[in-house]
Formats: sequence, C-alpha cells, structure tokens
Amino acid sequence: MKFLIEKLLRNPIDAMRDCGYRYDGSDEKTQELRFVKSFGSNPYPRFHVYGTLNKANKEFTLTLHLDQKKPVYEGSSAHAGEYEGPLVEKEMERLRINLQSGFRPPAPQIESPGL
Repeated sequence: MKFLIEKLLRNPIDAMRDCGYRYDGSDEKTQELRFVKSFGSNPYPRFHVYGTLNKANKEFTLTLHLDQKKPVYEGSSAHAGEYEGPLVEKEMERLRINLQSGFRPPAPQIESPGL
C-alpha cells in the first residue's frame, strides 16, 4: 500500500524509529530507505516499509506491506506478503497520523532515588 506524507517535519529515520520501526538500510541505486517493525521477538511476521524523501519539498512517499514469513529461497525476494487488508490499512493510518503531526514519544520518566 502506497501513501504520501506531504510535509515530513523531521528526519525520516528518527521519525520512523519513533513510530516503532528499525532502519534497515537503503538501496544504493534508488536511495529508498527500508524500515521494519516486528510484532515480537521473532523477525516474522513484520511490517516492511520502503520510503523515498523528496528533499526539496519534504514529501515522504511510503510503500507498506506485511511480510508473513521469510523468503523461501536464498537470494529470492519472494515472500508471503500482504499489500492490502485491515492490518496494513490500520498501520498505514497510524503512520500517516504520527508522521504528519511530527509525533515524538514522551521522554522516559526517571525517578530519582530518595536520598
């Protein structure tokens, strides 16, 4: 599922990290940024996002899908991926809201020891 953030207010890597995604490198040819978000300690299933930032106007184009399992064959990119459906739509809307608003999670509260 492809969608556009018209004015990304922050660095895309930091913004996606604050949304729970891990930066997974970038494509040398296309300069697409890759991000993943697992549901737990296992690497799959996971959300997988490709993003392209137009630096001139701060447009951030994202393509989101859900990887259900690891590719079966070494060197293959084929996997059981979902590009539509309720989970993908809900995650897309969550990302859209957070990225357009400049979302930053609250700073962790550190309790000082009573001295």
